[in-house]
Amino acid sequence: MTFIERLASREIYRNPWMVLREDDIRRPDGSAGIYSVVVKPSYALVMPYDGRRFGLVEQFRYPIGERRWEFPQGTAPELADADPVELARRELREETGLRATTFEPLGRLDVAPGMSSQRGWVFLATGIVEGEADREHEEQDMRSAWFSRDDVEQMIRTGVIADAQSIAAYGLFLLRPESTGAPVTDQGQ
Repeated sequence: MTFIERLASREIYRNPWMVLREDDIRRPDGSAGIYSVVVKPSYALVMPYDGRRFGLVEQFRYPIGERRWEFPQGTAPELADADPVELARRELREETGLRATTFEPLGRLDVAPGMSSQRGWVFLATGIVEGEADREHEEQDMRSAWFSRDDVEQMIRTGVIADAQSIAAYGLFLLRPESTGAPVTDQGQ
């Protein structure tokens, strides 16, 4: 199968969080075109879980002009890629003050693969120890709180949690056999 070929690439814009790149391309049928790509570093999303409740953070999200509840998540500074577990550990501590003894990988997410190169890793953090948050300047309005599983599901249903990565992460959590509370059985028999 023939894929799109990149003929040339140029940086249009850069800041400490992202790069906008524009590529000259050739499509499989031979026609020329351009493709714009938002280049962002990998991120980690952490689901702090104490066995009964999930830890969420609420913050103002400037692009949509609203405060939103979501799971702690973020990238390394200055567009750097970092070890996913170390990044998860850092984001959890920074945004919530929590520490965890275990970071179970639940899966990987592509944020918006039609326009961005950013990928993220989802971790379930358990063995939680409380501590003081060490938030970045941009996170000064952030707050954190614990919510039951029923509360999280209601927040998703009603749009209180609308962050796509947080909803996808919760779906990955639910796909774990032990998340349903039902015994694991062989469905093929």
